[in-house]
Amino acid sequence: MKTKKHIVFGLFAALLGLMSITEVIAGELLPPQQVIQSVSSQIQERLRDKSFTQNFAQVTEFVNGVIDPHADFDRISVLVLGKLWKTATNEEQERFKHEFQKLLVRTYSRAFVEFNNWSIRYLPLAMESGATKILVKTEVTQPSKQNVEVSYRMLLSKGNWKVYDIMIDGVSLVTNYRSTFSEQIKTKGSLSAVIDDLAKRNVEALAPKKS
Repeated sequence: MKTKKHIVFGLFAALLGLMSITEVIAGELLPPQQVIQSVSSQIQERLRDKSFTQNFAQVTEFVNGVIDPHADFDRISVLVLGKLWKTATNEEQERFKHEFQKLLVRTYSRAFVEFNNWSIRYLPLAMESGATKILVKTEVTQPSKQNVEVSYRMLLSKGNWKVYDIMIDGVSLVTNYRSTFSEQIKTKGSLSAVIDDLAKRNVEALAPKKS
């Protein structure tokens, strides 16, 4: 099994477009694939401005605005907490969704700023008429590195395709985070304590660096 660091980095690189689309053009892609390509292009184009990337809080705000319409963060949060979601209070559910989205976005954003020169290949997609769920398979490459298989679980919601899970070399983002938060809850004693810690880390990560 790949290390967690490898899994997470692969996810961020693939989902947010630290890549160039070299083997297909948008017109050749089916709607779910076009979502991924569109997000990639928007963020990649904006972050070419190196002066813009100096303000990390600004970068995360921009990235969140681009990916929010195309990622079902509500569904991801429910799946990540699993059984714990049903026992959480309404306040804990809302706080977790808010802070977990911040965690994902800021980590995606950091990967954007620090890495580049990836390319992506879309694998053939068999899409049945009327399908509302689909698995989009891709392969991400980087010079002198082993290829990474990235598959997106997507759901058609109100006419829009949204990502609700990503598998990196067969390892699920949802499953990975579910295990992580489950262990943290055991260690800290409650979901509320885990959310408090997550909120604190989010604030610290987005705070301006001291000169």
